[in-house]
Amino acid sequence: MTSPSTTTERTGTGSALLALLMSSILVTVTASDMVNLMLPAIGAEFGATEAELAWVVTGFLLMFSVGIPLYGRISDRVSLRRLFAFALVVYTVGSLVCALAPTLLVLVAGRIITGVGAAAIPVLAIIAVTRLLPAERRGVGIGVVSAGAGIGTAAGPAVGGGVGQLLGWPALFWIMAAISLVLLPAALRVLPDDAPAGGDRIDVPGGILLGLGAGLVLFGMTQAQVSGFPAPSAWGSLLVAVVALVLFGWRTARVDQPFVPPALFRNRVYRTSIVVAFLAMIVNLGGLVFVSLLVVEVNGLTPGEGALVMIPAGLAVAALSPLIGRLADRVGSRLLVVTGLTLIGLFSLFLSTFTGGSSPIPAGVGILGLSIGFILVMTTLIGAAAGELPGEQVGVGLGILQGVQFLGAGTGPAVFGVLASARQQSGAAAVNPFYDGHEGGAYSDVFLAMAAVVVITLIFASRMRPTAASTAASTAAPAGAPAQEPESGIVH
Repeated sequence: MTSPSTTTERTGTGSALLALLMSSILVTVTASDMVNLMLPAIGAEFGATEAELAWVVTGFLLMFSVGIPLYGRISDRVSLRRLFAFALVVYTVGSLVCALAPTLLVLVAGRIITGVGAAAIPVLAIIAVTRLLPAERRGVGIGVVSAGAGIGTAAGPAVGGGVGQLLGWPALFWIMAAISLVLLPAALRVLPDDAPAGGDRIDVPGGILLGLGAGLVLFGMTQAQVSGFPAPSAWGSLLVAVVALVLFGWRTARVDQPFVPPALFRNRVYRTSIVVAFLAMIVNLGGLVFVSLLVVEVNGLTPGEGALVMIPAGLAVAALSPLIGRLADRVGSRLLVVTGLTLIGLFSLFLSTFTGGSSPIPAGVGILGLSIGFILVMTTLIGAAAGELPGEQVGVGLGILQGVQFLGAGTGPAVFGVLASARQQSGAAAVNPFYDGHEGGAYSDVFLAMAAVVVITLIFASRMRPTAASTAASTAAPAGAPAQEPESGIVH
């Protein structure tokens, strides 16, 4: 197989590759949240109810959650150039459908198509960094890709609110379609067209069961946010999701070439990364959602002003992500992950204590610290997990890791939303005795619960090995080589 450095030289410079990947992930992450502030305008135009409008977001997210692990697995057999180009074309078509949508049904269909394309970008970006960059540059590469995600997270609401109010909501989709068309020739020029060597046959039924389970988990959590867990659409979806995932596990244990190789989960370093990523994402998205609500409902800001509170966090993530990737190559995975989780926990407590006044500054400071902690965790985890996986498992392994991360994004707001509703209905004072406000006690309790989740996450993270992420990355087995010793990366 061609070495990563040779492949990169042949298909384009490392800088061109990272520019393409960062731009692509920035566009797709921005698209996931950009319509949120424009939903009232869309509802007024189409005469839609709140439940019907929710599908504008849910349709995109469902395809995203289902598609991420599927693209990861397919990337073990199909070239990055073809998959990336396919994703950008589908994303462009979906954006055009949305921009021209005459009815809400067509708009939702366009968002579903857009989600099918967008789901490929995050996992393919990380896989491209892992396969095409030399080991000493992977940490920086993962940091750059993470920076794109951080900017997109912060820019989504701001772009949606600003551009949408100025030019109308269809303009959002015209802009995204135009950017995608610009990125397409760059992808064709920069990415290699070499199919991975030695790819196994894809277990289609197993992939369908995994996608069905992941999609129904997210759908059930979304319905729980809207109607509560007692709603049949919530608990029914979660029940069917459990059945689908149990069947997926049963099939995985019995077929010769399962969709997800069982050896993947025999690696305890990888399993630890999965658990930590899921729990950390629960807290991160819980913070992003409830800080956005807090500054509107407690601090009295408009939605547009509230979006501005989130921008410093996104800018900090963008600036620090490449540095974190470089630092992970030197300092070590466990130290950075534990440090990041500690920051998340401390700033969750800060949010629980100091956000009861009229000023939004404490909320901005809290989400800034929480976001920095999260990017410390995720940039390091992705690099460590990529380094642990042998070449033939990188695609599916990173796909599962990012899919689990995305399920955490759907789970956090739903679970914390139920807690917030219960605390608001009870009218009880905040559990945190140091909370400084008379209103918003439910938000204080949510942030306190987030800190408790961080404590649990720290227990898992403490078992990660203290060695540098680049050690694993530089010694990762090439495609076709035997898997690394599963127990080697754990400190007992």
